[in-house]
Amino acid sequence: QVQLVESGGGLVQAGGSLRLSCATSVSRYGLGWFRQAPGKEREFIAAINRIGSGSWYADSVKGRFTISRDNAKNTVDLQMNNLKPEDTAVYYCAAQWSGSYFIAGNYDYWGQGTQVTVSS
Repeated sequence: QVQLVESGGGLVQAGGSLRLSCATSVSRYGLGWFRQAPGKEREFIAAINRIGSGSWYADSVKGRFTISRDNAKNTVDLQMNNLKPEDTAVYYCAAQWSGSYFIAGNYDYWGQGTQVTVSS
């Protein structure tokens, strides 16, 4: 059974940092992070390819967020710096075998999500 389990969410003040981590039971998949705020669609945040040689970011987080993976541990992390109130959302990690990293429908497996709340 495939599992993805996120951790590291919480409440932080604007300008602060959080590090999300996702433990996966899959290997050799592309991995991504998405988020969903209340009343909004799930949006792409960042993705990293199977071997960690390439990564992609949404414009809204570029320069503030960094995705990384450890294939020995089957984990993917999202370091979030200079957080803003508009970053408040439930954050999901996901695994995909093929297709564009930017499209949620291309992901095969999803975690349950972790809440990130940024206060102003």
